[in-house]
Amino acid sequence: MNTLRKFFCVPVLACCFVANSLAAEPPVVKDPASTPKSVTLARGKYLVTIGGCHDCHTTKLMTEKGPALDTKRLLSGFPSSEKVPAVPEGVIGPKSWGGLFTNDGTGWAGPWGISFASNLTPDKETGMGTWTEQTFIKTLRTGKTPGGRPLLPPMPWESIRQASDKDLKAMFAYLMSLPPVRNMVPSPIPPK
Repeated sequence: MNTLRKFFCVPVLACCFVANSLAAEPPVVKDPASTPKSVTLARGKYLVTIGGCHDCHTTKLMTEKGPALDTKRLLSGFPSSEKVPAVPEGVIGPKSWGGLFTNDGTGWAGPWGISFASNLTPDKETGMGTWTEQTFIKTLRTGKTPGGRPLLPPMPWESIRQASDKDLKAMFAYLMSLPPVRNMVPSPIPPK
């Protein structure tokens, strides 16, 4: 059981962590052609928050009230300082309903292998700092990174791709407004 210390077993592949402290009412936009940048950023923040992006892309700190977002590393993905926990033999397989995730929810293991939440901050070396709005939209519409690698579970790209271009642009604008966090996320590990 010690090998499970860094991973928790879950009966489903998705988990929701509600970031109530960051949620707000969506801004009402009367004339999209004259939307000020602050309204676009507020809309992007709202969509990123209710869309559950923090669930996987922001590390959590354990508090007396349970897990809380690590506000110093918002949306910076799986921490490069963490060791990748071992996946116990026989726990995950193609016919299994189970999956595993790290204590902070940024690393996942399942029949697809091991996936790590990406750094969504505008860091130019380790995040999305070199991405364009078009690259972001294409990635979420096709489920493939700019290099062609498929987005892996639990990333809900098939749902997110249904968002309007306007909403995806607002999300991208918000992500690009965050402080860059240097954090090199490991590459996915294929199944054995």
